[in-house]
Amino acid sequence: MFEVISGGICAAKGFLAGATHCGIREGSKSNDTAVIYSEVPCTAAAVFTKNRVKASPLLVTKEHLKNGRAQGVIINSKNANACAPDGMANARREAAACAKFLNIPEEDVIVCSTGVIGQRLYVEAIEENLHLLQLKPDGSDEASRAIMTTDTTPKTAAVSFQAGGKTCHMGGICKGSGMIHPNMGTMICMITTDCAVDRELLQALLLEKVNISFNRISVDGDTSTNDTCCILANGMAANQQIKAKTDDGYENLAEALEYLCIQLARKIAADGEGATHLITCKVSGAASEADAEGLAKSVCSSSLVKAAMFGADANWGRIICAMGYSGIVFDPEKVSISFVSDAGRILVCDEGKAVDFDEDLAKKILSEFEVVIEAKVQEGTAQATAWGCDLTYDYVKINGDYRT
Repeated sequence: MFEVISGGICAAKGFLAGATHCGIREGSKSNDTAVIYSEVPCTAAAVFTKNRVKASPLLVTKEHLKNGRAQGVIINSKNANACAPDGMANARREAAACAKFLNIPEEDVIVCSTGVIGQRLYVEAIEENLHLLQLKPDGSDEASRAIMTTDTTPKTAAVSFQAGGKTCHMGGICKGSGMIHPNMGTMICMITTDCAVDRELLQALLLEKVNISFNRISVDGDTSTNDTCCILANGMAANQQIKAKTDDGYENLAEALEYLCIQLARKIAADGEGATHLITCKVSGAASEADAEGLAKSVCSSSLVKAAMFGADANWGRIICAMGYSGIVFDPEKVSISFVSDAGRILVCDEGKAVDFDEDLAKKILSEFEVVIEAKVQEGTAQATAWGCDLTYDYVKINGDYRT
């Protein structure tokens, strides 16, 4: 059990955050650097992109997390520091600048970057101006805005839960709008908790929840070089450390993390570049959860399905087609497809074939912001959900001149 609360990344005890404008990109005047700090060292776990091309800050962070601990995070926008001149050296310089600012060891700093690939990071701007940043107990929103690239809105969530007779808190911020596809893409997510939890258990739990949240979203089919999801646990709730799945509080911790990851993942999908609709695809009746996931992700990743959602066109043929090339084995003649939204529900395909339906009602249903595609395959009892967004003219406009 958990309760939704406010506070974002600073909801957990002992965490502060803030942001400032360093001037990483010429002409930009918005805040471009965020810092998150725990008053005490944290147990840390992380999941990274599966792209073979990995950004320098990601590689530095992996080095720093080998000991399973961290105390500070620095995230810059405007430049990804990926495939860039002096990439590793500049990522280390950025970490060192944060360590000096926080007065902590350099190896206890997580460093992340997001923005344009292939351009040198103007790290000197960070080194010269980081002292302007003010850490605040209510700095979550400020930090979440500073890490935005093409995002149109900050993305944050927080919950509280019980563990070992203590009230624990968990909060997160993330960014992501374009270059989003399962296997983590372009997203940076930072999660904090004051719950005391074993590092190996935390790592396994984070991977499990990332796989059913961030790895089930798709905006455009591109997986980034910088994708990072980290969780820091400082234990300041003073609960007895959770070391095993059978320990008191583990189920609450797991439920809280799952909720948080799914909420943040949905916000990324809903804020896809140029998007006007959030698409939720629910597949049920599959032979296994992996099959259901594969089918749902294939639908949400389909450019033709996305285009149909943009036009509020009940073209269910594109959905069953996307299911068919997913690589998952199922009988097309057992498939039913429905569209659902706040405007109602309508069955458009039954046993693999068209049914008569009200086109006007379908148009109303598909005109709502969130559209749910329900697909039943009658192969078993497993189910899974994936998320995406529609494909609009603005997506091309945004990415046609991204560097400039």
